[in-house]
Amino acid sequence: MAETISADEFRDRIDARRRGEREFTVVDTRPEESFAGWRVADAVHYFYKPFHEFDVDDFERETGLSPDDTVVTICAKGKASDDFAAELDAAGYDDVVVVEDGMRGWSAVYDRTPVPLPATPHSAPPLDIVQVQRRAKGCLGYLVVGGREAGAADNADHVLANSSDSDRVAVANSDGSPRIAVAIDVSRHGDEWVAAAAERDASIAAVLDTHVHADHLSGGRALADELGVPYFLPAAAAERDVAYQFEPIGRNETLDVGGVDLKALATPGHTDDGASYLVGDAAVLTGDTLFTDSVGRTELQFSASGDDDEGGDAAEGAAGAARRLYDSLHGTLLAEPDGVVVCPGHFAVANDGTTGEVEPGEPVFTTVGDARRGIGILDLDREDFFERITRTLPEKPPNYESVIAANRGVESPPDETAAIELELGPNRCAAEPDAGSAADDD
Repeated sequence: MAETISADEFRDRIDARRRGEREFTVVDTRPEESFAGWRVADAVHYFYKPFHEFDVDDFERETGLSPDDTVVTICAKGKASDDFAAELDAAGYDDVVVVEDGMRGWSAVYDRTPVPLPATPHSAPPLDIVQVQRRAKGCLGYLVVGGREAGAADNADHVLANSSDSDRVAVANSDGSPRIAVAIDVSRHGDEWVAAAAERDASIAAVLDTHVHADHLSGGRALADELGVPYFLPAAAAERDVAYQFEPIGRNETLDVGGVDLKALATPGHTDDGASYLVGDAAVLTGDTLFTDSVGRTELQFSASGDDDEGGDAAEGAAGAARRLYDSLHGTLLAEPDGVVVCPGHFAVANDGTTGEVEPGEPVFTTVGDARRGIGILDLDREDFFERITRTLPEKPPNYESVIAANRGVESPPDETAAIELELGPNRCAAEPDAGSAADDD
């Protein structure tokens, strides 16, 4: 009888195979079009439809497998692969495993890993940055954890307290946790951020997004509501007609996170509301503005709305955004010291499930200096940059118009199943580094 494992257990077995500790073959039973568009790395395809006659000889000719092999079956939702596993079992395959919930389950698999930070003086407040990786999509979110001065929030009734500096806001917990945290670019699975905070004896005092995302459904506002803490969007999001309530964080406004400054840097380009968050002098969370090997694409916001912020067409909006992106990169992010760690909003996941040089579960980061020297498109002058990034456009994220509308609060998936379907597939918000054109986003 076939064994059924969770998507998290499947992740662990993939990692064990990468280390040479396991051997198995993943067989994806979905239709060819679905398999070609998005799959687990190294999977082989064999289309199977429940209640249709199964020909084991045909299966073995197509896949090269035999009863001596370990087979892991996966489909869209876990139902077809379960039936398929029963057919293999009846055909003499003794080691067959089914991935529960199929690719839907795989889409919700996460890794949590600390980001290496530069050494700081012993007297500096403690700081941890946890990267929350959504493995199948390449989406990256963060938990920034600061310290807490004795008595700073012992009597706090609210998580926000204005400091004497009008551009500075202190965030504090009121539950007695030893440390304070803020969550950035949270997905629908906010429990991952809550767990990351608990692992560091911290409570989440605020939730932020870097921009209105196009490739996944933000869970930031839902998590903030659940925890009873403020939800921040860049102040420029007001110009995108966001329909729900949020706290605007303006250019150069700073949150005090347990003695660690988190400063909002306006970095429009990928979207008009884009912001990056500078964490002390250690790191900058760049959202979809700057990645480890590329930069953000610039047309999704305008393609979805059909016009730009001045009433022109989508092409004009994207062209203006490309110039704004150049200024954000060179005038803001690359102006930071070389040693500042760059924490991007995504890593690239190809349709075949491969992730290039990124090893899932390991932190994805670069530094300002390494980005400046290593990302070719950053060497171009303004006009060449503009021409390169607008020359050709890669495949757009699935359902991106509806995803943007949901993240603006003007539409809402009717149920959990619809939400899952809406954001299936890898992100598509970065400019492709080799082609020099725009590609993947969150």
